[in-house]
Amino acid sequence: MPDALFSRDGDVYHPTRLTEGPWSPDAQHGGPPAALLAGAIEKAPSEVDMMVARVTIELLRPIPLQPLRLTTSVTRSGKKVQLVSAMLTHEDTEIARATGLRIRVADLGLSFPQPATAIPSPSDGHPANFFANPGAFATDAMEIRMVSGDFNEAGPGQAWLRLTVPLVHDEETTTVERVAVAADFGNGVSNLAGAIRDWVFINPDLEIRMHRRPEGEWVYLDSQTHINQMGTGMATSSLGDEEGWLGVAAQSLFVDPIREI
Repeated sequence: MPDALFSRDGDVYHPTRLTEGPWSPDAQHGGPPAALLAGAIEKAPSEVDMMVARVTIELLRPIPLQPLRLTTSVTRSGKKVQLVSAMLTHEDTEIARATGLRIRVADLGLSFPQPATAIPSPSDGHPANFFANPGAFATDAMEIRMVSGDFNEAGPGQAWLRLTVPLVHDEETTTVERVAVAADFGNGVSNLAGAIRDWVFINPDLEIRMHRRPEGEWVYLDSQTHINQMGTGMATSSLGDEEGWLGVAAQSLFVDPIREI
């Protein structure tokens, strides 16, 4: 069993079997490449302390279980607000891209009321039950504890998720990377297909917004999905960690019968 999702050789990342997603044995789950892109945005150099406030990720093609080159550039530098871009390519073909908004961090001594709704703890959940073929990433690289709903039940869901292996071999996984890995599960936590898998609900994008830096290994999703009969949809998630509410995530959905994929 591999001990990480990727191994690294310079700016090239080699995926292991643990990145395999639910739709094809030859394609990655969206979470691992999303985490690479979010992490690259977080780690881009800056003269001042910055936090990632928003990441918009576009998964342009199925992400192959093949070496991926990661490049990053600061497209707008500044001492208050920055924009950072990141891109994954395979054999010179762009596979996925991301834009991140970073905002300076400063202790202003301000106090604001906090949301009254409490978040349950990971111990309140139970191990997730999956629909057919959840992929190696979901079963072997993630711990998922359902608070309500389940992957094989149709409807909204609430879950705690934790990456159980490093994102990159011999590198520490950041909390922003952990949020990106977990946020891509929103359409699964709240899937409307239930246990009958005769249609797919694939997200070609993922957007994450956070009002503070995440803390710890666990990420909480309170998710719901809306699907249109014309084959489009959207999954939205409120995000939290063990410190409280953190932000929101959204995914556009491509919906289609499995026989036509």
